[in-house]
Amino acid sequence: MIIISLGCGLNGNDATSTAQTISSHETFVLRHPEWVKNATIYEVNLRQHTPQGTINAFVQDMDRIKNLGVDILWFMPVNPIGELNRKGGLGSYYSVKDYKGLNPEFGSMADFKNMVKIAHSKGMYVILDWVANHTAWDNQWITDHPDWYTHDASGKIVPPVADWSDVADLNYNNKDMRAAMIDAMKFWVKECDIDGYRCDVAMEVPTDFWNDARAELDKIKPVFMLAEAEQKDHHLKAFDMCYGWEFLHLMNGIAKGEKSPNDIDQYVIKKSTEFPKSTIHMYFTTNHDENTWNGTGPERYGKARNLYDVLAFTIGGMPLVYSGQEGNEMHADGKPHRYRFFEKDTINFNQYPNSNLYQTLLKAHHEIPALWNGADGGTFNRIHTSNSKIYAYSRIKGESQVIVMLNFNEAPQSTSFTDVIPTGIFNSIFDGKGLALYATGNAQIQGYGYQVFVKEK
Repeated sequence: MIIISLGCGLNGNDATSTAQTISSHETFVLRHPEWVKNATIYEVNLRQHTPQGTINAFVQDMDRIKNLGVDILWFMPVNPIGELNRKGGLGSYYSVKDYKGLNPEFGSMADFKNMVKIAHSKGMYVILDWVANHTAWDNQWITDHPDWYTHDASGKIVPPVADWSDVADLNYNNKDMRAAMIDAMKFWVKECDIDGYRCDVAMEVPTDFWNDARAELDKIKPVFMLAEAEQKDHHLKAFDMCYGWEFLHLMNGIAKGEKSPNDIDQYVIKKSTEFPKSTIHMYFTTNHDENTWNGTGPERYGKARNLYDVLAFTIGGMPLVYSGQEGNEMHADGKPHRYRFFEKDTINFNQYPNSNLYQTLLKAHHEIPALWNGADGGTFNRIHTSNSKIYAYSRIKGESQVIVMLNFNEAPQSTSFTDVIPTGIFNSIFDGKGLALYATGNAQIQGYGYQVFVKEK
């Protein structure tokens, strides 16, 4: 049995750090806001979420999302979008024309502030997608402060990479630009009472900038910071959570037959030993980039899509649900729906076929400490079975214990455990059936099926 500790983290109501240096993954722990320990997150693609594509229309769907079991609403950028060199008819969310402005297509600043208040009244938190690496070409900064941008040998402002032709690269060697960027980030926390940021391409911006930004934001209120990156030094002072990109690629590889479920063991060891213990990884089967550019969940996982959802939601980090994931990312005609990035392309939620699954998993995430986020959750323990097609593991935090069984084969499978398993009575969160039926090979798990058993108190 492989036993991997994901514990030993600290809790607290502030975002201060416990050390100034790091020599290994154990010597530095970033404290998160207390509410983060068992939180879940939902990515809001506001343009596509409703036919209207507005803040006020989204507010009408907030109760449903809350009832799904969501705590954090992550909004893709809400800033005005640049028109110069725009891609498509509506442009990219990530081409920011005004860091302190709100895209009029979505509504008014008053609408946004009211939405944040409503979210808070429901016990939810709001974070904004922040694009610190580049701006639109018609951002006023280019006119007023061209020295804030990266120039080529001829003195011409350049995009970050050639394909990102709709944006201009910012120069982080300029202290005045850094100060202006932090000021803009403070604006949304002060004026709109948001709770933090998801930071776009965070690895392309110097870590010391993020450290400074976090310190300034925490002076206003304890914030939650998510990095679109997997970079260890981000989690010393700046970020609570990073993307689980590597795990997503591992799941995609398993689905293609290029990787084995057994590779999960080494992944968990790597993440638990290389990253600061306070790091939370965000796990997901889809998001805005994956959906548009690489394919929907059903395209990448086929009939096993929900198996991978269960894996991502129980492996040890914060689970993410993306707009439309409840509808299985499908058109009304049953075909995969890759939402167009630069155009209006309304989501069809298709009667929310995945809602019951996600609601069950997110409820368990809230209520069962073994499933909590990162260091606040339980240890990961691989459990070997007599059937190589069944992958099983436990998550254990004291008396809070969970056992997960996944059938990576299209045909029904039964198995017995060849490792010693935790003692006690375990029942399924899905159908109430006991683990004992499965542990001795007396019950089958359906093709691409799954079970999550919780120890009874």
